[in-house]
Amino acid sequence: QMPAWLERGGVRQPLLPATVLRTGDVVITGADARVQLRLAEGSTLKLGASGRLELTDLRVSHGQSTVLSGLLEIARGAFRFTTAKVQRRRSERDLQIRIATVTAGIRGTDLWGRGNAQNEIVCLIEGRITVTRGSDAPITMSEPLSFYVAPVGAPALPVAAVDPKQLAQWAADTDLVAGAGAATATGRTVLTALATADEGQALRLWDALRAAGYAAQIRPRKTDAGITYAVRIPNLASEREARGLEARIAGIIAGAADTAPGSNR
Repeated sequence: QMPAWLERGGVRQPLLPATVLRTGDVVITGADARVQLRLAEGSTLKLGASGRLELTDLRVSHGQSTVLSGLLEIARGAFRFTTAKVQRRRSERDLQIRIATVTAGIRGTDLWGRGNAQNEIVCLIEGRITVTRGSDAPITMSEPLSFYVAPVGAPALPVAAVDPKQLAQWAADTDLVAGAGAATATGRTVLTALATADEGQALRLWDALRAAGYAAQIRPRKTDAGITYAVRIPNLASEREARGLEARIAGIIAGAADTAPGSNR
């Protein structure tokens, strides 16, 4: 759910659906954005708006079962890590997720977490995790619907039960929002943001969209009148998602037009 970026080797570019990520990659989400990652042993990691996820150390080994191990760092934003029950029988995890000063050790579970300027939260929905923070003694959490809070600059609070309404609000921070412009690997809907014979205008919009975290393309097409340049965003999940995305990028389209040579701006 754009805008989102991939940083690799010091280069930032819009994140494309079905991108294969590597150790060292950084995934960044913009305001009101979401990213859903499928990990190699089948688990899912969702990253909420204004988030930053670094694949610090990610390793996969294959034998009788698929084993995922390593460290993921959430520098900011909310996340949810989920493993389906059928996948738990076929795979193993020795994975750590670090949120600033708090680290959650994961083997097979469903959890939500968030880090911001006020506190760091880890909420166990199902399964078992071990939470560590600095020199504090590790805390093992196995009670479903319990959460741990570490205020910034203050001691962690005792683990407590989470209110279902609060959990629903937290989960919404990482779930895709219907009609907000989600793109998927199998999405077949294409949004054409601009079709013009002016190559310079098309390039300006293409640059502006990509800088803003939208995976735009330019497609030239020959016509009887000459060449037309289409600026488009592919892989959208449905027509509804395309309409939602069109509304979100309307300001970028207008801004690119206003900065064209000869404009009043």
